[in-house]
Amino acid sequence: MEATTAQANELERRVDLSIAIADVEKEMEQRLKRMGKNMKVPGFRPGKVPFSIVKQQYGDQARHEVLSEELDRVFGETVTEKKMRVAGYPRIEPKTTESTSHLEFSAIFEVYPEFTPGDLSASEVERPVLEVSPAEVDKTLDILRKQRVSYADADRAAAKEDRVVIDFTGKKDGVPFPGGQANDYPFVLGQGMMLPDFENAVEGAKAGETKTFDLTFPADYHAKDLAGQTVQFDITVKQVQAPVLPELDAEFATSMGIADGDVTKMRSEIEANLKREVKRRIEGKLKDQVMEALLKANPITVPVALVDMEIQRLMQAARQDMEQRGMKIKDMPIQPEWFADQAKRRVTLGLILAEVVKTEKLQASPEQVRTMVEETAQSYEHPEEVIRWYYAQPQRLQEVEGVAIENNVVEWVLSKAKVTDKAAVFDELMGQKQ
Repeated sequence: MEATTAQANELERRVDLSIAIADVEKEMEQRLKRMGKNMKVPGFRPGKVPFSIVKQQYGDQARHEVLSEELDRVFGETVTEKKMRVAGYPRIEPKTTESTSHLEFSAIFEVYPEFTPGDLSASEVERPVLEVSPAEVDKTLDILRKQRVSYADADRAAAKEDRVVIDFTGKKDGVPFPGGQANDYPFVLGQGMMLPDFENAVEGAKAGETKTFDLTFPADYHAKDLAGQTVQFDITVKQVQAPVLPELDAEFATSMGIADGDVTKMRSEIEANLKREVKRRIEGKLKDQVMEALLKANPITVPVALVDMEIQRLMQAARQDMEQRGMKIKDMPIQPEWFADQAKRRVTLGLILAEVVKTEKLQASPEQVRTMVEETAQSYEHPEEVIRWYYAQPQRLQEVEGVAIENNVVEWVLSKAKVTDKAAVFDELMGQKQ
């Protein structure tokens, strides 16, 4: 066996492999003899089939198998000897040679990039800071109450947050247009269900009132034949209902899962849940910034083979997600390029994180994993059962361990970067509309 290497580009390598024909023929002959012992051919007793017949039927198959195995062995020995970390699978190409004793091949493949984690001292990270106060609990309770709103008839003009029921007819140049009519149509003012000018016309009207008004559709309206056009609407308000929010009493607390209806206990549970969620979201924002800092500090080239494998994995995940949503995959061709940027980013971050964890010894400790499992379990009714479930099978802890390692990386980056605390706005952090 002989091998040489040559570099084609930054990560691509080419290894020349040489395999003795005599070795292939010898192994092939031994394999065919073993196969002949079990062959059943009409006219011959088992194990007595002539070697020439065995070779005629299975020679090509045996040669292919032996050559493939020999190439794998020689390639493995070569990259191990040269301490190459192969990314993906090699492409094997036969070489033209005058040798009568050896078969010559080239193996083309990529290797993992070798790099030292970059300097993070110039990286800037903003750390959101937010203490959950009674005001945040009150705001959350208001949202929960609005989610359980009911409506009662109101003998007054319609206002925002009221539920109205109307009949309407839309006309363009005096002629009703498709989709412009409805009877007993309900909607809540101020939730953006209708165009702003339409809602403005309804607001201020009482039950039994009829109005006629002009409305100009936006230039980017989804119905192209109406986009930018001015039409006339006739509306009749049939019902105006005011919102009625539930009281913060025992009945409400029971609906929130507090068995004895204790309002104080309900507030305490909401506060604890909010603190966990605020912590999770702050950690998420920090993690996003840390990953960006790592990407900027480590502009590495990544193996195309790994990116292609990640694209295939993301495509498969997308197919499964669509199927679970009841969509027909055959009617929706999925294009690899849709996932190219995401795949490259994930592979790049994976390589950077692996190198940082190895270099800085940031592996997760059993104590860290246990703490995270216990924190997760606290949001369930029976935390001890959740903890037992995680530890019943070690592989269930792998995802938790992965998060713990990422947390270690985040702490390490924060210790190196320029970190400034910034007061967070509760609604912005929680993704709620003001």
